[in-house]
Amino acid sequence: MPQGASAKWERQYEHIKEGAEKRGASEGRAKEMAARTVNKERARSGESKTVSKTSTRDKKSAPQRGGERSHRGAQGPTKDQLYAEAKKRGIEGRSSMNKQELAEAFGR
Repeated sequence: MPQGASAKWERQYEHIKEGAEKRGASEGRAKEMAARTVNKERARSGESKTVSKTSTRDKKSAPQRGGERSHRGAQGPTKDQLYAEAKKRGIEGRSSMNKQELAEAFGR
């Protein structure tokens, strides 16, 4: 946590860090997740000296988004995620499809 952060942000940092550790994240990863989350919320509330566009222009905070932007990077969702979605949609032949074929089945 940055110097001068309020007690509220310190509590939130610890809460997020402990939750991540309980879910199996390493201590370093848990600290990183907690710091990023708290710093973003501080930026949104105007308490941070530096801010990014996504910190201030997001429609919702990270917990409210609920993973909305997860797995949308260069590689997209994993094969397992695509397979689960194909199963949910009832796409036939999914068990013999590779990742690219699964993605094409959705028109992605």
